[in-house]
Amino acid sequence: MVGIVVVSHSPDLARAAVNLALQMVHGPAPRIEIAAGTSDDRLGTDAARVAEAIVAAEDGGGVVVIMDLGSAVLSAELALELVPEPGIQTRLVPAAFVEGIFASVISAAGGAELDAVARDAEQALQAKAAQLGQTQPPIEAADSIIAPAAIVAKATIVNPDGIHARPAALIVEALAFVDARVMVATDRSARSPTALMSLGAQAGDVLRVEADGADAAVAVDRILALVRNGFSELAGRDRLGRETVGHDRLSPHPIGVSPGRVVGPALRMPDPITEPDPTIRVPEAERPAAIKRLANVATDTAEQLRSRSTAAGTVGQLLEATAAMATDPDLIADASLRIRDRGLTPERAAWEAIGSVADTIGAAGPRQAERVSDLYDIRNRMVSSLTGRAAPGVPDPGHPFVLLAVDLAPADTAGLDTARCLAIVTEEGGATSHTAIIARSLGIPAVVGVPSATAIPDGTLLLVDGITGEVIKEPTVDQQAATAPVLRPHREKLMSPGSTADGHRVALLANIGSARDIASALECGAEGVGLYRTELYFLGRTEAPSVGEQVNACRAVFSRFAGRRVVVRTLDAGSDKPMPFLGYVEEPNPAVGVRGFRTAASHPELLHDQLMAIKVAAEAETAEVWVMAPMITTVDEVRSFAQGADDAGLPIIGVMIETPAAALQAELILAEVDFVSIGTNDLAQYTFAADRHSASLASLNDPWQPALLRMVEMVTGAAADSGKPVGVCGEAAADPQLALVRAGLGVSSLSMAPGALAEISRSLAAVTLDVCRRAARAACDSDSPSSAREAVRALLTT
Repeated sequence: MVGIVVVSHSPDLARAAVNLALQMVHGPAPRIEIAAGTSDDRLGTDAARVAEAIVAAEDGGGVVVIMDLGSAVLSAELALELVPEPGIQTRLVPAAFVEGIFASVISAAGGAELDAVARDAEQALQAKAAQLGQTQPPIEAADSIIAPAAIVAKATIVNPDGIHARPAALIVEALAFVDARVMVATDRSARSPTALMSLGAQAGDVLRVEADGADAAVAVDRILALVRNGFSELAGRDRLGRETVGHDRLSPHPIGVSPGRVVGPALRMPDPITEPDPTIRVPEAERPAAIKRLANVATDTAEQLRSRSTAAGTVGQLLEATAAMATDPDLIADASLRIRDRGLTPERAAWEAIGSVADTIGAAGPRQAERVSDLYDIRNRMVSSLTGRAAPGVPDPGHPFVLLAVDLAPADTAGLDTARCLAIVTEEGGATSHTAIIARSLGIPAVVGVPSATAIPDGTLLLVDGITGEVIKEPTVDQQAATAPVLRPHREKLMSPGSTADGHRVALLANIGSARDIASALECGAEGVGLYRTELYFLGRTEAPSVGEQVNACRAVFSRFAGRRVVVRTLDAGSDKPMPFLGYVEEPNPAVGVRGFRTAASHPELLHDQLMAIKVAAEAETAEVWVMAPMITTVDEVRSFAQGADDAGLPIIGVMIETPAAALQAELILAEVDFVSIGTNDLAQYTFAADRHSASLASLNDPWQPALLRMVEMVTGAAADSGKPVGVCGEAAADPQLALVRAGLGVSSLSMAPGALAEISRSLAAVTLDVCRRAARAACDSDSPSSAREAVRALLTT
């Protein structure tokens, strides 16, 4: 790979430019060496340092040197004479400093050769020139006239922001090591990030891609896959770029997002910090110190957030992501310019800069808008620190409470004491908001989208139902009697295997998506893993992970569950989890398109590699590894998967029941495999023809729907006849009363968020299997979700 040397008078400037460029690299980065400042820490350049950097940057492909100005060029020229190792091919590039670094890093990471990297760096101003109307003739235009391309294809850009820096970097990365000459819009090289950005391509524009060479088809397929996938920027939008209904930041109706039914006194989050005075000005001589103070506070804020990210799984990941925002170089640069040019105080500069970014993200779509609260949390923490005030956070009244807020940031929810915080009620947020994600992770009941929640006076007694979305002020004695105990220890642990009062076993397992979720599952005493989602190490990649990478990921999970069951779901791609490397075409309805096991038909090598990786990892550890395929609809698909898993040497093979077709054929399916697992979220949406992400159709996707329960009964009946186990995985498995219904239907294992395990265990242990069966019959014989709930509650209270 080509190495890069950055020569600058200022170490800070060089580091900032390099960090900006590295954010655009999604795979291995080139060697980058910085030669900035003098030996006595003054502004300037040193030829000896540049020579040392050239040697250090050499990685077999030569070295490109980017210089800022004046003596940097002279030092670089002199350095060539001082390089102790002859034979290092070096190019001193007369490129714009920041743009040149950006272009050369992306180009080198994409596998370009030395002269191509140098050329991309030199042409790096094309994008800016095009935006200012000062375009130059494209370099490779002549080549496109000499010979027509072998393959020509078109795709409509669907991501809202079009081809900006990140999509350009993804295209360049996708073409790494591809033997093809690739052009876009007839005259721009697809290997040049600046040429791509100079197109000014926006959502709705049609991108023309031309390629010839040995790998022309591969090159075109990869670019089209990225474009159609919206460069993985379609959160909150469908595959055609339209805003989805189900992720509105403000819901017209309250939504239960974390199960549990509790009663407690209201407590409102404190009012946000006061907006800093915009009229105060910092004297010009003091502005450098103010800028440095701002940078230090940003670093301190990020470190504080990271210090709290030791929380397991999703909570820690969200805090890490928030911490990264605090030191975003663009954000800090914007705030610093407001200090330098306008004389704003550091706190006012941070307030304005972060507010501007928040406005931009908020306008980018509903899913992005759900993350605005994270930015406001960073802003509030930085302003508090800069003004010497206490950082914002959840108050501690000294007694249990129901927390009311407009919305909550990860740092707020991650630090909640579940022995005090009984429930969360917010005015904003949705099913995918951080409040919802972390509340489920911590096992705290939560309802979002409650209008005027923060207008409820402190101390008001509230009943909160995190399943139905009910928030009742001053509930009656009868209503309070149906709630759970108000005090629960933090991270309560499952102390014994799940079973009913008369000893009927129901295995209580955890859902995990990554190795980081393991700590939570182990802390809560999970009997094993009922759903290991393997999508995490496939998402956001232009190429599938290698078998070795998959083996390492699986071993990280299997090694922690020695002797216990781990059910691995093979790649569930498509629909809301598109994978760029699969090259999906646009589908009018992706939820019923090529997804789940259907990807194996067009990419059999993908499934083969994953099954082999699971086998290798299983042999290296002592976990009891089960494997299952998602989105099964026919018996032929079952046989195909079972044969592939058997050929790989995996001993326990199953499939997921997520469609009515599979449920109706459960008896035939169980004749081919060792177990089945019911995915109730998808089974509900396909049974009721109701998008499970749609807020307006949420009632149809209620897990208490009698028709859905009867569908489950059909599967459990077939499992009982065959003598094979049937599990349920999904967040609905964490509903204590619904768990009894499912146990009564014949479900042998329940897999859920770890925080719910202990409560489900208590619920099962309080009743006999006969009571569970009577509850199941009462629910299935009901005519609506509400009547099913009431029938079961009545049975349990008699």
